[in-house]
Amino acid sequence: MATSEREIKEFGFSRSDFDVVRAKLKTLTGINLAQSKDSMVYSRLSRRIRSLQLSDFKAYLNYLDNNTQEQEEFINALTTNLTSFFRESHHFEYLKKYIADANRPLKIWCAASSTGEEPYSIAMTAVEALGRFDIPVSIIASDIDSKVLATASAGMYKIEQLDGLANDKKRQFFHRGKGENVGKARVVPELRKLLSFQKLNLMDDKWALPKDFDIVFCRNVMIYFDKETQLCILEKIIKHMRRDSLYFAGHSENFGHVSQILTSLGKTIYKPKAGTL
Repeated sequence: MATSEREIKEFGFSRSDFDVVRAKLKTLTGINLAQSKDSMVYSRLSRRIRSLQLSDFKAYLNYLDNNTQEQEEFINALTTNLTSFFRESHHFEYLKKYIADANRPLKIWCAASSTGEEPYSIAMTAVEALGRFDIPVSIIASDIDSKVLATASAGMYKIEQLDGLANDKKRQFFHRGKGENVGKARVVPELRKLLSFQKLNLMDDKWALPKDFDIVFCRNVMIYFDKETQLCILEKIIKHMRRDSLYFAGHSENFGHVSQILTSLGKTIYKPKAGTL
């Protein structure tokens, strides 16, 4: 293990403990945690061990087995939430044209919303495409992590998180915080009302979602699943999409092995293949 001597003395973290954690996370979320993530697991789950005043990892894993409510904390601790506004900007340029040309109400699903930067970027793009806030666009933002969803729903960010945004976007879409919120900014209510947030595990058998999404953003998520699981999830996602819909993937995701259900449009943008809907 890559864990330091100090850490081993504190809680005792064996390879078998790590393997159990990996197996539990795979069962609960479908995520294949890399063998190199032992230090990350130790660091993040140590906080839960301290919070629960348990003695070591074996005690924590036993607690997890006997307290299903801890599963949410376990998942929250081990899922990674790296995001920013307008990440992979070419997607939003493509999206803006699609929305401007659609000439009909649109439904959009952001399937890994994290702390909200991605779904709010989608909403800002929609407003800019149509030139007003009162638009026929609805966005469902989901995530498996309940804590990041709460952050996303609040729509409050540190000022420095907006550094990459043009000044006109900051003025139009954010209110600068005052008093106890100095140094922060909140998305304007007109933008926030375009979004709804819900907790969702992509590994669940059924999703409480519409069946006619025009756009699905599911970026940098599939990298955590094996190819068999990717195919299973993608097949379910496609069942919730319209025939002429678009699927936006992450820059590091390659779907060559699912070409029977998705057609590439280039730049990690796909559409469902005819006959799969």
